[in-house]
Amino acid sequence: MTAPAVPAARTSRALEARRQKTQASLARVKDVLDQMVKSRTPITMAAVARTADVSRTFLYEHADARALVDEAMNQAAGRRVQDRQTVQDELEASWRERALNTEAALKTAHAEILAQREQIAALIGQVRDLRSEWSPEDIARIITDNGNLKKRVRELTAEGKSLTAKLSAARDNVRFTEKRIADLEVQLTEQKHGTALEGIQGTNFLTT
Repeated sequence: MTAPAVPAARTSRALEARRQKTQASLARVKDVLDQMVKSRTPITMAAVARTADVSRTFLYEHADARALVDEAMNQAAGRRVQDRQTVQDELEASWRERALNTEAALKTAHAEILAQREQIAALIGQVRDLRSEWSPEDIARIITDNGNLKKRVRELTAEGKSLTAKLSAARDNVRFTEKRIADLEVQLTEQKHGTALEGIQGTNFLTT
């Protein structure tokens, strides 16, 4: 009467051992995927299978394993988009600040140039109107001041041109950064499509 119970007990132990092996494999897959997402390592079926020491068949055919991989891929894709957005925001903020600082410096330089020119005009007018009432020393001092002011105007004009060139370069860098980010987003989309195609091809291969 007890003989039939022996195969049943063996079958039960075998099923339990298989269940434990499957759970251990799923745990390794989850640990590997978590590490890949954390380290921003590209997630592929081949890489997961190799690192977790499981077969690709297990990843494709076991529903829980496939769900873990799909979830990790989606999470990794979201992080890549977030990382690129963060980089874009930081670059835009940096160049925007530089552009604003350059524009402010340019306005200040233009205002100073205008003030210097007005002062030069006033001094020239005083020299013309009051030349007879000024001593030779006063006239010499005014002429010297006038020369210094003209020199300062030339310096400010050159500085204004330099600031204008820097502002133009900052705007060009912003446009280049935006184009580069757009290219990276296209590459990300193509990579996601390629990963999905790999999964489909792997499934078809296993089916055939």
